[in-house]
Amino acid sequence: MSKSYCLAEIADLIGCEVDSRWQDRRITGLAPLETANMEQVSFISHSKYKKYLATTKAAAVITPAETARCVNADTAVLIYPDPYLAYAKLTHLFAYRTPSIAGIHPSAVIDKSAKIAHSASIGAQVVVEEGVVIGENVIVGPGCVIGAHSTIGDDSYCYARVTLYHHTQVGKRAILHSGVVLGADGFGFAPEKGQWVKIEQLGCVLIGDDVEIGANTTVDRGALGDTIIHNGVKLDNQIQIGHNVKIGQGTAIAGCTAVAGSTTIGRHCRIAGLVGIAGHLEITDGVVILGMSGVSKSILEPGIYASGIPLESRESWARNVIQFKHLNELAKRVNQLEKREQSDE
Repeated sequence: MSKSYCLAEIADLIGCEVDSRWQDRRITGLAPLETANMEQVSFISHSKYKKYLATTKAAAVITPAETARCVNADTAVLIYPDPYLAYAKLTHLFAYRTPSIAGIHPSAVIDKSAKIAHSASIGAQVVVEEGVVIGENVIVGPGCVIGAHSTIGDDSYCYARVTLYHHTQVGKRAILHSGVVLGADGFGFAPEKGQWVKIEQLGCVLIGDDVEIGANTTVDRGALGDTIIHNGVKLDNQIQIGHNVKIGQGTAIAGCTAVAGSTTIGRHCRIAGLVGIAGHLEITDGVVILGMSGVSKSILEPGIYASGIPLESRESWARNVIQFKHLNELAKRVNQLEKREQSDE
């Protein structure tokens, strides 16, 4: 059944006012400005979409005060200083949630020593090993494996096929998407006469409260100490977090980024996609790293950092590659000219 709210309820949720003419309008969803209809709310978060304000068919538009006058007369205006934040709050009204019933599916395999709250929901073909503790209102989706002596905090949600290795700790209100693996061995080997001797990984993975981890992301267990993901961290899909990495509170990392072992990332950092971060580094609080950057040394000052190569035409790229090959020769010639000029003086 689709969800429906009156516009007055929508305005109240995000903390703004709506003209009395529009308060009773029924809202059934959210949509972009250019495709929204008279039962949907839209928003503007970037000036490039301003052109749609005059023609949108949305029931209401969330907009800052400076663009409110641009909205057409048939559309209600919800003035809010950060429309993107307001949109984020409204998505919770319309998000789909898989129905869950407290209890354990008959096909689940549960060790007798596990402690599972009565309000938890354990799906089909889940495996729960010895000593596991699962808190109140936790949802464990089909096919998950919860390793020995692991814990999952209250109100957390594990989608299908999540795997927790042994002694993994997950905090409250965590969201683990399908394919997440927590606690696999870190990449540790010692060379001996052309062979590799495996280093057993003796640490754990500790996940804080309100952490969300995207599909097929992996967090390796520590080699000696623990790998620690602090409260409020958000990890996108297909991220690799190496052993003994520590990620500070509120940091967000986008897809396909890889963090090598024993690196510490500070609080409230933002790391874009396809970033590679070498091991044993320190990244301080409040750092922003742009996409496709390679981080090979510690970052000790807050700021915005980048090292990726921007997209350009093939012809331009080819010319630049040719010139790049001659940079060393050019540098030598410049040095020679500088020395000659100095000797002439």
